[in-house]
Amino acid sequence: MIFIRSLILFLLQLVITPVFALVAILSFPLHPITRYRIISGWALTMMWLLRVLCDIRMEVKGAENIPTEPRILLCKHQSAWETIALQKVFPPQVWVLKRELLWLPFFGWGLAMTSPIAIKRSDGKGAMKQLLKQGKERMDLGFCVVIFPEGTRIPYGKKGKYKMGGALLSASSGVPVVPIAHNAGKLWGRNSFMKHPGVIAMSIGPEIDPAGLKAEVINQRVEEWIEAEVARIK
Repeated sequence: MIFIRSLILFLLQLVITPVFALVAILSFPLHPITRYRIISGWALTMMWLLRVLCDIRMEVKGAENIPTEPRILLCKHQSAWETIALQKVFPPQVWVLKRELLWLPFFGWGLAMTSPIAIKRSDGKGAMKQLLKQGKERMDLGFCVVIFPEGTRIPYGKKGKYKMGGALLSASSGVPVVPIAHNAGKLWGRNSFMKHPGVIAMSIGPEIDPAGLKAEVINQRVEEWIEAEVARIK
């Protein structure tokens, strides 16, 4: 039954995604925030389908820490789920992602209309300069900036190296970071086709003010909070 439900979800994605991609392209003349609100309808639709078809539900802890102003969101990365769920929980946001994702038919084309910070991972210094420059520009427009500090999806129960990009952006811009933990990989594993029923816990931590802190300290505090929270909610 889990396979059948996952298959139906996959087939519906094949139908729905091109439609939203077309809507996204047509929304190009609009303000970036307006474009985002339209395009994020895809994520809200996926969250509804995950609940109805796969019985994957979400529990949010720390909702009082959801920001009302642009912040840097540093999130644990275990699954494709959080890339969808963050759009339901948080205000308008852009993502730091590898630019190759924008080349994907339909999905990538729609993603390009959401004003992402699309970096070339192999260009270390250049990618960091791009992140710092475009991150500030996006926050000036009213967006939160989503960064997965581990850089890539890490299997459930494992831990990756926390990279400095988000902490450097916070230290250089003066914008606080919000740490986010979850256990999505328990139900929807890394690169897994199968979506198992259950409740995914997302926990949102108090923001970390970068005033007077070095990027290394910010990064350490984010890592410590996220990993401790992941251990608690697993």
